[in-house]
Amino acid sequence: MGAMEIDLSGKVALVTGGSRGIGMAVAMAMAEKGALVAICGRKQENLDQAREEFLKKGYKVLTRPANMTQGAQVAALFSAVDEEFGGMDILVNNVGTNIFTPSVAEADEGLFDKLMETNLKSVFLASAEAVKLMKKRGAGRIINISSIAGRKASRGMGIYCAGKAAVDMLTKVLAQELAVDHINVNAVAPGMVRTKFSQPFWSNEGLLNELLKSVPMGRIAEIDDVVGAVLFLASGLSDFITGEIITVDGGAMA
Repeated sequence: MGAMEIDLSGKVALVTGGSRGIGMAVAMAMAEKGALVAICGRKQENLDQAREEFLKKGYKVLTRPANMTQGAQVAALFSAVDEEFGGMDILVNNVGTNIFTPSVAEADEGLFDKLMETNLKSVFLASAEAVKLMKKRGAGRIINISSIAGRKASRGMGIYCAGKAAVDMLTKVLAQELAVDHINVNAVAPGMVRTKFSQPFWSNEGLLNELLKSVPMGRIAEIDDVVGAVLFLASGLSDFITGEIITVDGGAMA
């Protein structure tokens, strides 16, 4: 076993929104690296399908339905993980949503609240619960899935942009506060990723070509590009990295 290998043997990891897309790919990759994995999502049927995928590959997974914007449901989820695995080492805050917002100034209050709760409050609530379990362990990793939208204003995504900018700052604040507890807090900020979530954008050839003009590498991110960055931050390879936002965008922000 080389010191530079990613090994998560015996680590307990929770991936929020882990029943599909990036979340599920991250959870599966962590299981492959030896982690004990829990995932949550809003829909039981998606969780059941995800469990089948894990079982097919020979991995056990704890699945729990939870709305990550509701404190009581978040607390119950973490209790379940603690009961099953006896603690937690890694939290991946992957829950998020984007709703087309033509104009922030004209958006209704309900839309603002929904986007801020799902993208920001969920990270706050889950991180607070994770810290309790990680402090008992004496160490931990929190990895937030952000977006380059947090640093670059994008039309039609104004409230989402503001929410992700807040996630970036929350990442830095928590990193500063929790370093004394040996809890590293980082974020991964992809550009456009080829998922169902973003399909309306990349499946439209005109839109895709317009988008690719700003990406030096000439393609959008694949799910594995994001998974690689998350695994790095979850592993011993990143022991001295905290408060960092790793951009996975093919050079677009450069």
